[in-house]
Amino acid sequence: MAAGLGPMTGLKVVEVGHELGAWCTKLLGDMGAEVTKVEPPEGDRTRTYPPFLKGEADKDKSLFYWYYNTNKKSVSLDIDSDKGKDIFKALVATADILVDALPAETLDNLGVGYAELSKSNPTLVMASITPFGQKGPYNEYVMTDMTGLAFGGPVWSTGYDDHSIPPVRGGGNQWAHTAGNWAAMAILMALLQRQQTGEGQFIDVNMHAAMNVMTEGGSYNWLVNQGTVQRQTGRHSSVTPTPQAQVVCKDGTYVNTGNMARSEEQWIQLAAWLNEVGIVEDIEPYLVPPTREEVTSGAPKAREHREFFANAVAQLAQTMTGYELFQKAQSIGLQWGIIYSPEEMIEDAHFNARGFVVNVEHPEVGGTYRYPGAPYSFSDAKWSVRRRPPLLGEDTEDVLVGELGLSREELDALRREGVV
Repeated sequence: MAAGLGPMTGLKVVEVGHELGAWCTKLLGDMGAEVTKVEPPEGDRTRTYPPFLKGEADKDKSLFYWYYNTNKKSVSLDIDSDKGKDIFKALVATADILVDALPAETLDNLGVGYAELSKSNPTLVMASITPFGQKGPYNEYVMTDMTGLAFGGPVWSTGYDDHSIPPVRGGGNQWAHTAGNWAAMAILMALLQRQQTGEGQFIDVNMHAAMNVMTEGGSYNWLVNQGTVQRQTGRHSSVTPTPQAQVVCKDGTYVNTGNMARSEEQWIQLAAWLNEVGIVEDIEPYLVPPTREEVTSGAPKAREHREFFANAVAQLAQTMTGYELFQKAQSIGLQWGIIYSPEEMIEDAHFNARGFVVNVEHPEVGGTYRYPGAPYSFSDAKWSVRRRPPLLGEDTEDVLVGELGLSREELDALRREGVV
């Protein structure tokens, strides 16, 4: 994807903390913001997360770190030290946004929280992302992706019809992505307000609360009518079990059909397809779909209609590969989805045609590597990877000397003292 000026171009972001903030700042950076990542001298802990390039455990070769830190600068800085705190305050004084993913109240306890930082930068938008919020009853608890998904609720809703199988933790670092998405959206809203008022603000993002929102109807069913949703294979959890929606194809690939069809036109298209391939003998009685009222009330006609098509589609799937079924369904407007492995997804022609896979040069290791691209597609806003993830502390001199005005002698002294 060609580099361009994104909508966040001209905004300066400072990031401090660990993985809970990395996705938020990546979203901002890939849309054009200038992001400076403040790392302790030993490096952000995610630099130690596997997998590593060619299996070599190295702080500059963590693929986890690579993905979350495109378009960022790396400044090594011990903000626990007095000199480190002064430098940190100077960095934030010229920033538009600060994303803090340190444990709750860490910056406040160091004397560099929002109350202090906003004195010299009243237009600062600061987002703090923690497991339970800055002042919540569990704000000192330690959280991981697994415990976050479990305690927040999504795991209860994720798994199989067979409840002898334990719940399934969704992959993809969802705790950090969910909290990061909410943080990014809140930052954008705060920037819009700043345009109107000239004032910054503090945003307290509670990852546990963000996880709970992800339960969709799970929490509301319990809070409203004490109903407990049940895990279901390949479909939304529900208090009352819903018909099967996942089919296996002749090559062993699975496809999710969801509601199969969502409009009268789609039901007609599906019926015509089944009739064309001769899967069913008498489709005439099922051409008129049930009404919404019949579906929501569980009327016999609705159940019979659904069961008829579910059985027919299961038979159809056995005559085609997963990709053939998926492609044909999409071509006639059915929202069916093939279940891919990560490797299959990144090789998919559709994803590649839309520019989802991007190549990022890594001259420090002499190679070019494929990255997942933008998680969205806008008609106008530009997205790009302008720079590979930074080596540990590689921008310290440029930022401290070039931007903050320290002398090289001062920088050398800070290095000897272990501040940078």
